[in-house]
Amino acid sequence: MGFIGSGYIGSTIARLAVEAGHQVVLSNSRGPETLADTAAELGPRASAATSGEAAAAGDIVVVTVPVKSFPDLTAAPLAGKTVIDTCNYGPERDGHIPELDSKSLTSSELLLRYTPDAMLVKAFNNIFFKHLLSLARPAGAADRSYLPIAGDSVSAKAAVTGFIESIGYGVVDAGALADSWRQATGTPVWGTPYGPFSNEKGQSAGEDAIRAALATATR
Repeated sequence: MGFIGSGYIGSTIARLAVEAGHQVVLSNSRGPETLADTAAELGPRASAATSGEAAAAGDIVVVTVPVKSFPDLTAAPLAGKTVIDTCNYGPERDGHIPELDSKSLTSSELLLRYTPDAMLVKAFNNIFFKHLLSLARPAGAADRSYLPIAGDSVSAKAAVTGFIESIGYGVVDAGALADSWRQATGTPVWGTPYGPFSNEKGQSAGEDAIRAALATATR
């Protein structure tokens, strides 16, 4: 697993991945030396590198950066890769982006413009990082939570589904990349099914709850 961005969501996914037996290569915009402590804490399955090295190393690459940073991504190392897009658009942080404000594009479709040869799958963008850490459950657990994914590549979605299942979650297929608006910031599936932010442990959200939330989204 390669990580471009190692903030709250990225580092939480990395922690769950290491616990599930995956190797992780972390990167951020400030250089690998700034991630030395994080990598050491995660243990021998974790290392820090440049973003290009992390992208090259990963069978799956997690892009978890501000939307305003999309133009800074280097597309070449992501070509042909399964890429998980965790990113959410926030004008207060990212500045106003006309196509996203007008909803003529999803943020994932915008990311695809900068990484045209990647196989993008939207995932992990709808859950609070503390809930993501605390709600992981083994397969077969009655209280296993589900996460929505969206993407255009059948093989990439299958790979991401396998990864998500390995770290403690079920998966609901939310459609194509153009449908990923259904799990964007402020939609019914964003945050709410897993409980309020004030409850750091969260609450389980089963398959039916996630499907129902996706179905009630309006654009």
